[in-house]
Amino acid sequence: MDTTKKLVAELIGTFWLVFGGCGTAIFGNVGFLGVAIAFGLTVVTAAYALGPISGAHLNPAVSFGLYVNGRMSASEMFKYWAAQIVGAIVAAGLLAIIATNTFDGPNALGTFAANGYGKEFFANDNGYLDASIGAAFGIECILTFVFLIVILGATDKLATPSQAGLAIGLALTLIHLISIPLTNTSVNPARSISQAIFSQNGLALQQLWLFIVAPLAGAALAGVVYKVFKTDKDEPAKA
Repeated sequence: MDTTKKLVAELIGTFWLVFGGCGTAIFGNVGFLGVAIAFGLTVVTAAYALGPISGAHLNPAVSFGLYVNGRMSASEMFKYWAAQIVGAIVAAGLLAIIATNTFDGPNALGTFAANGYGKEFFANDNGYLDASIGAAFGIECILTFVFLIVILGATDKLATPSQAGLAIGLALTLIHLISIPLTNTSVNPARSISQAIFSQNGLALQQLWLFIVAPLAGAALAGVVYKVFKTDKDEPAKA
């Protein structure tokens, strides 16, 4: 597959993830459950539409985990990162334009579905918890680790390809149900970067590093672990 086509697919797919998932968080009146489902749906739909073109990573942490696992080169990974971040920022920019023309006042954007932690970040908003920096880092790292294990397994050559998108989307939905109250759920540096740029929450950019480092750490660990217990010699399980 032509590299340009892959990068365009990653840009479009990450755009859709941010526009659909964060857009639901900003404009929808659906609660945490609705936002979790929205993120899951964006991944499912993008996986089936764009997976045959680029693999539908839609997330720098996913690309990093696949690189560590040996499924892509460093040069291709960095190109994917660029496309993913651009797609996310374009989506966030359009959401910001819509929000400023929808909500009144100088603080129309507010937190803007940005990622963060602690009572100061969420200002005691209903449903959010007062997670410490350690708790936030831990949950983001752990959930990204599990997410990559699911992705690596679902896209393995011995797996059923037609079910990969559904498994990955359901995993992301569950991840959001666990961690929205703690960090607004990242497990995706591109999603975090794009929202922090436009957020009017003064802590969004200050805390952004955590939502880059923790997902990448979790993804790297998953890449190593899956490589250890999965080899090319493995045979399909017999009924």
